[in-house]
Amino acid sequence: MHYDTATGRHGLKFDPFKALAVPRPIGWIGTLGADGQPNLAPYSFFNAVSDRPPMVVFSSGGHKDSLRNILANGEFTCSLSTLDLRDQMNMSSATVAAGVDEFALAGLTATPGVTVRAPRVGESPAAFECKLWKTLDMPSPADGKGVTYTVVFGLVTGIYIDDAFIRDGIVDTPAMKPLARLGYMDYSVLSPETVFSLNRPTVAADGRSASVVPGPWDGVYR
Repeated sequence: MHYDTATGRHGLKFDPFKALAVPRPIGWIGTLGADGQPNLAPYSFFNAVSDRPPMVVFSSGGHKDSLRNILANGEFTCSLSTLDLRDQMNMSSATVAAGVDEFALAGLTATPGVTVRAPRVGESPAAFECKLWKTLDMPSPADGKGVTYTVVFGLVTGIYIDDAFIRDGIVDTPAMKPLARLGYMDYSVLSPETVFSLNRPTVAADGRSASVVPGPWDGVYR
């Protein structure tokens, strides 16, 4: 099948876009309101966009509490959502009234950041502390329906990692079992059983061919 996204006439029960742009990391965004009230919410449009400097991005549909707080104080955290914290992550997505502390609602600990005042999820094995770089308002939907998204770019100023997941100088990410967002109400999980390595191709001296050296990674990014 093929369909024009401007018309949205795909003939399916639901828009398939988010079921195909997968897997997506979950941006579990922690912020502080102007009154010091903690706020926590998961965002499925999230990813890293640069490592030098380290920067992340997430997109908010409409002016939600997270976006308002970030615009007010210029900072946020992003905690890793894991299999063990799946129910808490889901609960923190509830569209409760403004001023409700989603950390408390989900039974989580709001742990202050080191380089930012915004709290991270204390139970999460890793978190980014971020300063707002800029926001970008996306185009409105072609059909005029739905909300307009705002993209938030954050400069990562600090990173928390649970020491239990650092082994031989490398972060054991699969052991954390991070969640991934799929389409509809579906999620997946990264685990040691689903991770494999591929060495990058080494280009020949004449630049006209390449080969992949088998064996363990030599520690060089190519």
